[in-house]
Amino acid sequence: MAGGRPGARVLTVVILAAALSGCGAFSSQERALDSYTAEEIYKKGELELETSRRPEDALIYFQEVERLYPYTEFAKRALIMQAFTLHKSKKYPEARDAAQRFLDFYPGDEDAPYALYLMALSYYDQIDDVGRDQGITFQALRGMRDVIETYPDSEYARSAILKFDLAFDQLAAKEMEVGRYYLKRRHYAAAINRFRTVVQDFQTTTHTAEALHRLVECYVALGLNDEAQTAGAILGYNYQASPFYDDTFRLLKGKGLSPEAKGESWLRTVYRQMVRGEWL
Repeated sequence: MAGGRPGARVLTVVILAAALSGCGAFSSQERALDSYTAEEIYKKGELELETSRRPEDALIYFQEVERLYPYTEFAKRALIMQAFTLHKSKKYPEARDAAQRFLDFYPGDEDAPYALYLMALSYYDQIDDVGRDQGITFQALRGMRDVIETYPDSEYARSAILKFDLAFDQLAAKEMEVGRYYLKRRHYAAAINRFRTVVQDFQTTTHTAEALHRLVECYVALGLNDEAQTAGAILGYNYQASPFYDDTFRLLKGKGLSPEAKGESWLRTVYRQMVRGEWL
């Protein structure tokens, strides 16, 4: 045991020397950065961003430009690059903070539309499968709408419109998932509420045809034939080529019913709007 102690001391010395050497190298790097111009540091960040597998490695350079050369053109460019780099690193809250700072400092800059788009994108890129909470989806929708309304002629507005539609479809998918869950367990009233939301609030999504068919299933199961037939009529008029219409037609026919508008339920109002164009 005694013979091992000198070796331990040597190891400790080596570790301390390495640590001190590392600190010296970091200090040297700090001093070296101080000697560079804003443009040179900025380009170092760009190079790091292009060549490193870790985008966050470039962040220090963009941050140093802003720290060493505040209120300069390169400080402004470095700030938007911080937002971009943080987003690429999937540090979404930090990316939003940097983008918001850019908008606060440079609201009229040509990169302002991109900063606002980046904030919306930081929510959109967190949207996961439909089984999860949809709060992020609502945030993404709000952000994309802000881009579309604030900068309608920008290139980012076109991308925002596409992503808005996809996020909107995501919300409808969530309603359908929950509705199917209730339908499978024969909780028809709860299922109807979910499918009704899709038909009334998400008519432009890809889920409307199925929602109408599921409503027919629910209403037939409850013996509410007028509602079932009206839902079938809307489905037949708008989505006759859909396989869901074939299923609906067979289901109604099997019950001696046909797809036609009957009664005065909420579906009759939808029928007047979607089929007859009577919105008032």
